Amino acid sequence: MEVEKKKNPILDQIKDFEAELAKTQYNKRTQHHIGLVKAKIAKLKEKQVSRSSGGKKGEGYSVRKSGDGTVILIGFPSVGKSTILNKLTNAASKTAAYAFTTLTCIPGTMLYKHAKIQILDVPGILEGASIGTGRGKEVLACAQSADLVIFLVEVFHPEQLPILEKEVFNTDLRINQRKPDVTITKTSRGGINVLSTVQLSMDQETIKGILKEFKLNNADILLREDISPDQVIDVIEGNKKYVPGIIVFNKIDMASKEYTEKVKLKYPDALFVSAEKNLNIDILKERIFQELKFIRIFLKEVGKKPDLEVPLVMMSGTTIEDVCNKLHRDFAGKFKFSRVWGKSAKFPGQKLMLKHILKDNDVLEIHLR
Repeated sequence: MEVEKKKNPILDQIKDFEAELAKTQYNKRTQHHIGLVKAKIAKLKEKQVSRSSGGKKGEGYSVRKSGDGTVILIGFPSVGKSTILNKLTNAASKTAAYAFTTLTCIPGTMLYKHAKIQILDVPGILEGASIGTGRGKEVLACAQSADLVIFLVEVFHPEQLPILEKEVFNTDLRINQRKPDVTITKTSRGGINVLSTVQLSMDQETIKGILKEFKLNNADILLREDISPDQVIDVIEGNKKYVPGIIVFNKIDMASKEYTEKVKLKYPDALFVSAEKNLNIDILKERIFQELKFIRIFLKEVGKKPDLEVPLVMMSGTTIEDVCNKLHRDFAGKFKFSRVWGKSAKFPGQKLMLKHILKDNDVLEIHLR
């Protein structure tokens, strides 16, 4: 006897709206309608998430962050994530030549150019993961703590890539994007005022319609760049995380050179590797290091020469306060001043305070009370 699936009216509405979008061509005439439909979908997804979180929570895969940066491997089952993890790190991930072999989140540490990079191998996801298919919501929750996402795709199945990108997008991650330069200020009256410093491809009525869909009936919105309806929604929701991503096609040892070249033409920024044969793994390590935008800070004790052998590895945009917090939890509280030699200083040994942003290869001397 077949068990009837429990109906979910919210998901049914989302699917109906998405089907409507799929058959609607975007142009000047349809942009207002498309913008409103996307806003309705976003509101329904918000409702679905709060409804799901009110129920029983499933087992999560959250892993404590460690090292200088965290990378997550996202892909369908049996694309070689565990083998990639083992090649990049010293983790012992149990693998077998069949699908669904990774049962929990397995962390490993990649040591590269003095950086300790945490790599997370999570169970393979399927289409619909962001709404719960195959424990997908728990798996994708791991990505929220990542500093870099690697989309791992079998070279014979490039059609999997847009599915992965959509599922990650639906979990509030924005890959290889930056936060839009847009400010929304709620007001008590006066309706919606749209101000822009650039030419906009969206008309003002579309922007106003999206805001009203989110119950923002009185607000000033200032746009300093041209953005899409999706980005307007992202700014309103304010819960998106912007991280870099790398597309990696695996198992190139099993494909012909001619076939691989065809895929490369379509995805020129992707990396093509064979985890099994160790092909281009070193190139992948270097790309990971570059995408994480690390900087190296050399520490100097007062009255001594700096240690130029082993740097402290930090993220781009790091302040002196960030360094203090990484070195010891009490350092920021006891901080007196620092001296800096390097690109971020106006002159060698400049006296600088906690909020100063450091640059690659700076030498830092911290003075404590």
